[in-house]
Order: sequence, then C-alpha cells, then structure tokens
Amino acid sequence: MNTWTKFIAATALAAVASTAQAGELTIYTALEEEEVAEYIKAAQEALPGVQLNVLRLSTGKLGARLLAEADNPQADLIWGWAVTAMMDPQVLALLEPYKAKGADVLGAEFRDAENHWFAPIGYMGAFCVNTDRLAKLGLDMPKSWKDLEAEGFKGEVVMPDPNQSGTGYLHVNAVLQSLGADAGWAQLEAVDPNIAQYTSSGSKPCKAARAGEYAVGISLAFTGIDSIESGYPVEIVFPEGGVGYELEASGLMASSDNKEDARKFLDWTMSDSAIAMYQDFKALITIPGIEGDKKPGLPDDVSTILAPVDFVNSADNQTATKATWAEKFAR
Repeated sequence: MNTWTKFIAATALAAVASTAQAGELTIYTALEEEEVAEYIKAAQEALPGVQLNVLRLSTGKLGARLLAEADNPQADLIWGWAVTAMMDPQVLALLEPYKAKGADVLGAEFRDAENHWFAPIGYMGAFCVNTDRLAKLGLDMPKSWKDLEAEGFKGEVVMPDPNQSGTGYLHVNAVLQSLGADAGWAQLEAVDPNIAQYTSSGSKPCKAARAGEYAVGISLAFTGIDSIESGYPVEIVFPEGGVGYELEASGLMASSDNKEDARKFLDWTMSDSAIAMYQDFKALITIPGIEGDKKPGLPDDVSTILAPVDFVNSADNQTATKATWAEKFAR
C-alpha cells in the first residue's frame, strides 16, 4: 500500500468515526486522487492549524454515502463533486449557503443563485486509445461513437457505469443531449455489444487501455493526458458531435461542527494558490481570464469541442436516465 493509499484509508476511517471538531475537517471529494494529493499539500500549508481528513469516492458512491448519512451527516464540506449530482434537491437540503471569497467572479452558470455551491473547475470526457494495440488489431483510429460500432472493436472497449461514475454519466448525457433521446439511446445500444465491461471508476477505463488490456477506454481527458505525459502509447480522442463535460462544485454542509475552518477551506479553493494549481491540472477552468495549461492532445480552445450540455436538464433527468441505462445495459 503506497503512502497516498494509506492516507486515503486513514482519513476514511476518520470520516466514519465522527464529524470533525474545531481544528479538524472531514472533506468528501470526487476529485481524482492525483489531484487531491497535490491540492491537500497546498491547502495544509494555507491552513496549518487544521487537520484535513479527506475521503475520496467516485461520484455515484459519494452521493449514495451522503444520502445514507442524511440523518447523521459526517462531512463538513463537499469539495469538487459533479454539479449534476450536487443539484439533487436531497443534497441541496444538506448544504448551508456560503459565498466563498472570490466566488463572485464566477458566471451565474457556475454558482448557485442561493450560494449552496460554486464550481471554479470542471472535467471532460475522452476516448483513451492504445495506439500499439490498435495497430496490432489492424483497426483505424475511432473518431466518434459510431466508429466504436465496428466489429473489430468487439471486447476492446471499456466504459464507466453511469450509475456509479460521474464520468460514465457525462458520456451518456452528452450522447443523449447531442443526438436527442431516441437517436442517443440507439447509438449507445449499437456500441454496447463491443463493451468488454462497465467499471465503477471514471479513470479505470483509460488506465486499462494504456496498460494494453483494451484498445479503447471511454474515460477522462485528465487521465489520458497523464498517460501521454507518462510515456504510455496513448492518444486521446474527443468524439465528433461533442465531448461530455462536468463542473466540479463545492459547498458547506449545514451540519458541520467546524464551519469556521470549513469556510476557510472553501475560501482557499478560490485563492491564487489553488487557481495556480488548477492551471496545472485542469483543461476546464470557469474563472474569467484563467486558462488551463496547454496539455498534449488538447485543442487550443477546448470550448470548440464541448457538447451542448444543459446542466439543469442533466440534473432533472439523471434519475430517469440512469434507470433506463440500467435496464438496457447493466451486467
């Protein structure tokens, strides 16, 4: 077990034990582990007297945990969670309005009108394609969801389960909103025979593809970029017709026993220190005038490849969409 895994395990136990007291915070997040490790180092320096206990879960599991704990909440704040999930009325009822310092620069679409949440960052989906395996199989580079219907991709595609992974949902949602419900479901049904497995993690499909286990991992752009920078034979593809994306929101739990420090942490997420780190990790930054670092595989203007996502629609329809997906594809 590596140091970061030990840290996650230890802090998870702390989160289960009790809600944090003064000088201690229990933070629930769905941010990727690689990001969390670096952010927390910087946040700890900015808040030296506060012990930061972080529990990192996938989007779906984080939501399930919050609702299971609704009568006895354990977290002090939610940090970097899919806004589509945050907009669930059951979750909003657990949050206390707080306007973090600096959050007023965000556009209206990137913060709740009543200050229950704000989202300075986001993430995009992508196909992670193992170029070595693709060449070995004699397959052409897939440029769209339709390309994944080809017989040669049978058993060569991995995708996250939208009922467990926010990344899975953003992909499904983008297909449905881009093509329309009927054509969107038909497209997903056409690709399903080629799916080797549906995973609970949004990053796992890319990691499996880069390891050469599969040709294509329907996954996160972040993990694809990291794979390229780490020397794996990976190319990231942003599917034609629009790339699914999600905003990562944060908010204060109304039940927190340490709201003073929780507010300080939320303020830190809009600080110059945090913003500088977003520029290293994020392709999507919603703070005016701030752009992410130009990473390999990304276009100069990422807005040109994004699907026309309506987040209110995403939130309102997610329960029905996930139920339909489970009926059609759950294994």
